[in-house]
Amino acid sequence: MGKGGDQGGDSGEPAAQIRFYTWEEIQKHNLRTDKWLVIERKVYNVTKWVYRHPGGQRVISHCAGEDATDAFQAFHINPTLVQKFLKPLLIGELAPGEPSQDRDKNSQLVEDFRTLRKTAEDMNLFRASPLFFSLYLGHIIAMEVLAWLMVSYFGTGWIATLILACILTTSQAQAGWLQHDFGHLSVFKKSSWNHILHKFVIGHMKGASANWWNHRHFQHHAKPNIFHKDPDVNMLHIFVLGDTQPVEYGKKKLKYLPYNHQHEYFFLTRVLLPFLIPCSHTLLIPLWSWLDPPRVPHPTVFPADCGGNSVQAPSLKSSWKTYHNRPIIPKIFDETLKCKKKKAKLQNQIMFLESHWFVWVTQMNHIPMEIDSEKHRDWLSSQVAATCNIEQSFFNDWFTGHLNFQIEHHLFPTMPRHNFWKVKPLVKSLCAKYGVQYEEKPLGKALVDIVGSLKKSGDLWLDAYLHK
Repeated sequence: MGKGGDQGGDSGEPAAQIRFYTWEEIQKHNLRTDKWLVIERKVYNVTKWVYRHPGGQRVISHCAGEDATDAFQAFHINPTLVQKFLKPLLIGELAPGEPSQDRDKNSQLVEDFRTLRKTAEDMNLFRASPLFFSLYLGHIIAMEVLAWLMVSYFGTGWIATLILACILTTSQAQAGWLQHDFGHLSVFKKSSWNHILHKFVIGHMKGASANWWNHRHFQHHAKPNIFHKDPDVNMLHIFVLGDTQPVEYGKKKLKYLPYNHQHEYFFLTRVLLPFLIPCSHTLLIPLWSWLDPPRVPHPTVFPADCGGNSVQAPSLKSSWKTYHNRPIIPKIFDETLKCKKKKAKLQNQIMFLESHWFVWVTQMNHIPMEIDSEKHRDWLSSQVAATCNIEQSFFNDWFTGHLNFQIEHHLFPTMPRHNFWKVKPLVKSLCAKYGVQYEEKPLGKALVDIVGSLKKSGDLWLDAYLHK
C-alpha cells in the first residue's frame, strides 16, 4: 500500500499510477494550502482547483480531509458531467482495508441514505413541474402589475400607499423564494438556464448579487449551523448562539453586547436590517442591472407621476447614462415620480416589512436547533441536527416558499420544492430507523422558539460570565 505525497492533482495531470491512502493520511490534508477530499472512495487533490470551483472555494474547502460523496451528489444536478473536471485531480484511492466513511461514521446509515436518494430519483422527484414554476412567477408578476395600476389610477394617498406597500412586500418576498429555487438549480435540467434565471430574479427583481448569494448560501448548506463554516451563524459578536459558544464567551469575559438581553434587542436588529439589505421593487429596471447587480438599493419605479399621469419610459441609452452619473438615485426616477420623499418612504416601508418576513422565516428552522463546532457527522445526521420542519398547509407552503420542509430541502437541495412532501415520509422513516430526531412544529411555535433559544443562550453566557 502506497502512502505519502503523490501530488498528481497539483500539476493538473493524473497520477502515473494509482496509489492507496488511509484516512489518517487524508485527514492531514485539510489546510489552506493543502486540500484533499474523497468522492466514492477516490482521492482528489483539490488544492488549486478550489479557486476555480464555480460554487466558490470555501464550500469545497469545508470538505477537505473528509468523504465528500454526499455533498457532491447533493449540489450537482448532473454529477456524471462534473466528474470530467475531477479526472485531472485524481491522485489515488482509499486503501482496500479502509472503510468508505471517515471518522467511524455509521456506514449502514450512509448507505441507506444513498439508497433513499436513488429511490427519490427513480420516483422522478428531482424533475421540476414547468406549470408550478410558471404559475409561481406569474403570481409575482401579477402583483407587480397590480401595484403599477394602483399608482396610475389611485395616486399616492395614504390608504393606497399602505395597500401598495403590502402588495410589493409580498411580491418581493415571493421573488426571494423563487430566486432560491433557481440558485439551487432545482427548476431546469441544465445548470446554465438555472443560473441565467437566478441572475435575472435576484439581480433584476431583487437588486442583489447572485455571486454573493451563492458564496454564502452553499456554505450554509454544506455545513449548517457549524461555527467558522456556516456564515449564517457568524453574527459578528451581536449574538451568542447554541449552548457552547455562550459559555465560551462567558468564561473569557467577552462582552461585546449584553447578550443576556439579546432576545430583546433581536427585535431592534429587525428594524435596522432593511438598511443593510439591497432590494429593488420593480420588474422594469433596465436589463443591464441584473448583469452587474448594484450594491445599493434601487428606488421603486412606476409608469406614472405622483398625480397618476402617464410618463414615457426612457431609452436604455439614457438610463445607462443617468445611472452612472448618479448611481444611488438616478435622475430618471426624479423625473418619473417628482416626489422623492414619498418614494423613499414607500421603499423603506417595503424593505422593513420584507426584512421581517425574510428573517423570521429563514431563522425559525435553524436558530432553535443545534449550533456548534464541527463534529464530522454523516450528511443525514448533520443536516437534520441543524434543521427542523414546520407543519404543512397551503398557507405555510406559500408563506415560507416551502422552507417549512427545511429538512428535506437540506438533504436534497436540488429537488424542486413541490416534491418535498413526497419524499418526507421516506426521510422520516429513515430517521426513525436510526434514532435521528426529526423535529416538526407549528408555525407559531417555531417563531416563538427563535426568541426562546436566544434567551437561553444569553442566560448561559451570563451565568458563565459571572460565575465561571
